[in-house]
Amino acid sequence: MTDGTIYFGDVMHRRLGTVRHRFTYRVFSILVDLDRLETLGRRLQLFSYNRPNLFSFHDRDHGPRDGSSLRPWVEEHLAAAGLKHAWGGRIRLLCFPRLWGYVFNPLSVFFCEAPDGQLAAILYEVSNTFGERHCYLEPVRPGSEGIVEQACAKRFYVSPFIELEGDYRFRVLPPAERLMVAIRQRAKDGQTLHAILSGKAATFDDRTLVRALLRYPLMTVKVMAAIHWEALRLWRKGAKFQARPALPPVEITYGPGLVPATSATRT
Repeated sequence: MTDGTIYFGDVMHRRLGTVRHRFTYRVFSILVDLDRLETLGRRLQLFSYNRPNLFSFHDRDHGPRDGSSLRPWVEEHLAAAGLKHAWGGRIRLLCFPRLWGYVFNPLSVFFCEAPDGQLAAILYEVSNTFGERHCYLEPVRPGSEGIVEQACAKRFYVSPFIELEGDYRFRVLPPAERLMVAIRQRAKDGQTLHAILSGKAATFDDRTLVRALLRYPLMTVKVMAAIHWEALRLWRKGAKFQARPALPPVEITYGPGLVPATSATRT
């Protein structure tokens, strides 16, 4: 069992509708086993867990944002959603690491496995540039192989140029030699957004971290800068600004067939 994996790949966004827009950026992501983060931090010189380093991962960047362990938080919501069969299995998180002490993750993905190793649920953690976040917990059908397809209603304001009401369609190739997370967002006004994160696996070691640093020395800063740059380009193309509504009353929206989201109140 590996402590983690580094994925080198791309992020692509394509907006369809009245205002069309497309961009692609090269990025790298990390996939970490929540139970093996301490081991990973001890093994490497350039990566630390809950401590400053050139590359690092901090519990406070995800979940309840209070620095507590992430596994109990994930399992609490698996139980609340009626997914207790997923308890005890491996939970892996796909995200950007801190680089030079800074990170912003527009999307982080928790892959939750049952004790027999089968993927049982996916938790999508979405953040906006206003310091807010919301999660979508989706079950994985037993026996699913290859591409996992899921759907849910959109509940959280992300882009100031796409209205809140709409839905998401997820297509996910679970992490292996390659991975893909594709999201199709459809708004009621007809605007649609396709976003795809794809990558190829590399060994999570100091040598690969050096390679990532040389290729993308300011990647995490670039993520935030790119969001604002592309927003400016959209505005100049005539995209209409959508006012930011109040946060949803719950921190997690449960997917179809699960316990209603009202059972998980925002803290």
